[in-house]
Amino acid sequence: MILKSLTKMIALCLVAMLTTSMAHGQWSLVNDSSTLSFVTIKADHVGEVHTFDLMSGTISDDGMVEITVELASVNTLIDIRNERMRDMLFETNIFPEATISGNIDLASVTALAVGATHLMQVSFNLDVHGESNSYSADILVTRLQNGVVASTVKPILISADTHNLVSGVEALREVAGLPSISRAVPVSFTVVFNRDD
Repeated sequence: MILKSLTKMIALCLVAMLTTSMAHGQWSLVNDSSTLSFVTIKADHVGEVHTFDLMSGTISDDGMVEITVELASVNTLIDIRNERMRDMLFETNIFPEATISGNIDLASVTALAVGATHLMQVSFNLDVHGESNSYSADILVTRLQNGVVASTVKPILISADTHNLVSGVEALREVAGLPSISRAVPVSFTVVFNRDD
């Protein structure tokens, strides 16, 4: 009985030590395994999905999340449209990056068993084109052996009006000869973070 209790105590201590050690140190975003996509609606009924190919980010040991999106990496699958979005919408020569910052309960994430999932609501700030705004999102977090995967449960609606992008949207509409381009854009993401050794 004593041996059994001692074994259980040692196992609990090892789990606690592992959880604590994983909560410390920085976590880094894995770009090749992460996606950030947005949907545009033009001419009332035509929807298209676009992505950004380059992102970087970290989670600090206090749960602070920082993600940087390289706006010049926008990928619409059409070269001329990529160029127009870079130059006329995002103006990447002036505003090359968008930044996302927020805070998560890292302790609850690191306490998850490998393969387990946890639903959490995250508040964050999005700074793009010189304008910052606050948002919240329902995120599903899945624990990996040495990291986490976080995915939006439903799209986040971003408005061009709140980020000084209306003139850029209108410029795109005019150059493409379209009757309309929606100013409300649904955004979704899946990001993978690995703990740095």
